[in-house]
Amino acid sequence: MSLWWAIPILVVVDAIAIGAILLVRRRAPEGSFFSDGDRASGVFGVLATGFAIFAGFVILLAFTSYDQSRAGAEAESLLVVQQFETAQFFVPETRDRLAGDLVCYARSVVHQEWPRMEDGELGDAISPWSVALFRSIRASEPSGAKEEAAFGKWLDQTSDREEARRDRVHGATGITPATLWVVLLLSASIVFVYMLFFADRAEMKRSQAMLIGAATTIIAVTLLAIFALDNPYRPGLGSIRPVAMERTLRILEEAQVGLNSRATTPCDDEGTPTP
Repeated sequence: MSLWWAIPILVVVDAIAIGAILLVRRRAPEGSFFSDGDRASGVFGVLATGFAIFAGFVILLAFTSYDQSRAGAEAESLLVVQQFETAQFFVPETRDRLAGDLVCYARSVVHQEWPRMEDGELGDAISPWSVALFRSIRASEPSGAKEEAAFGKWLDQTSDREEARRDRVHGATGITPATLWVVLLLSASIVFVYMLFFADRAEMKRSQAMLIGAATTIIAVTLLAIFALDNPYRPGLGSIRPVAMERTLRILEEAQVGLNSRATTPCDDEGTPTP
């Protein structure tokens, strides 16, 4: 989540919480609404601990998905480079066709798939360049031990690349079920409302504001952190960027120059097929 959104959200939430307790404080009896403050504090501790444990579980779930998406993006980028190296063992026609398709694959990931992942719209869409690569390798006729070994290696790398891509795409739409969000928000609301019963007109206003403001900030920050981890590609702090695939594109360009490759790329700079 963008810092420019997170800060105003925290300010608004804290303002609402502080305003609510100061409003309730006007009619609150001295010593709060609870006649037994120790017992009320014990119950509040149970509520707050329950929220913290549940939120921690959801954060772990969201972080696991975040890390899986990041690792998938890194692995996919590395496999594209490795497949480019494997392609060099085929006959020139197949080699150049595969090299061009790989470059277009990388470009489409950076310039087409990533913006769609940021918007949560990629879904289960298949990369058209994965299909192009399959057609290119299917049309090849390996001969000799070297090409046959390269053919088998290519198929293994293709399976690994598709698995890595699936891991990358997995986090694009978020994995935290709506039911967990409902429980989180309901738990946070219960803790907030319970704190309002600690309103005490005998206390100073700033003490009451600090009481509920600090707790509300922690709850809000926790929920924002879960939302950010659950949407790893949304622009903002900690978002996953296509750095690894951009690096792969630079490596492929340098490799083509170093190998004096005459491969043509059947796409434009954005990864869109050219006629």
